[in-house]
Amino acid sequence: MDEPSARPAWYAVARSGRAGRAGHPGRVGPSGAAGDWVTVLHLPYTAWHLGYVLVGAGLAAHLSVERLVATLVAFLLAVGVAAHALDELHGRPLGTRIPAGALTAVAVASLGGAVALGVVGIARVGAALVAFMAVGAVLVLAYNLELAGGRLHNDSTFALAWGSFPVLTAYYAQTGTLSAAAVLAAAYAYGLSRAQRHLSSEARQVRRRVATIDGRKTYTDGTTEPITRETILGPIERALAALSWSTCAIGIALVVR
Repeated sequence: MDEPSARPAWYAVARSGRAGRAGHPGRVGPSGAAGDWVTVLHLPYTAWHLGYVLVGAGLAAHLSVERLVATLVAFLLAVGVAAHALDELHGRPLGTRIPAGALTAVAVASLGGAVALGVVGIARVGAALVAFMAVGAVLVLAYNLELAGGRLHNDSTFALAWGSFPVLTAYYAQTGTLSAAAVLAAAYAYGLSRAQRHLSSEARQVRRRVATIDGRKTYTDGTTEPITRETILGPIERALAALSWSTCAIGIALVVR
């Protein structure tokens, strides 16, 4: 019989005194409040998301480094910081001890900074950038706060918002238009983000909701192997880590080509 996991996510920084999802004592860690902030940033997933920005910008025939940096910073603020802070504020899925006021202030300031960068870019990119800014802000708020009864908090919205949208926005920020290549790349990001969602949802459920795991696999040659939390989570989370860095790698490759 397997014990419940002490960490709510594979990238979470262990903290002394944090209780597990089933009341299991938390693992001792040196992190404290700083570690909670690192955990809230969901660093592997934030990097993955920014990898899509690199893919979209890298498809442009002529790359503006200035526009790329601005787009990366805007998405880092809007998603890496604001969206994840709002997500933790809504239900504490990571079990951090960050005060609600601090999460709210950081989310508002970060989303405001992302919008401000967009406003500066309107004169250089085009008025249609306003539509991208509006859609992005709505997605951050509606998805992470589960507004409208959580109707947008689903696999399809996640894949569109955190996969397709950054590809299209980054390409538009470079070119002032969209193309068939950008749309196809957005479809690629959508599919990969759906895969991420399926894998991460299962991992979260096992870590946060499953109290015990008991069983074994029997192979055709008669040998057996116990089914444990590690045998379930290990392949899923190693796949998520590999997909995260490989998405960043293909994005960088497109930018530096």
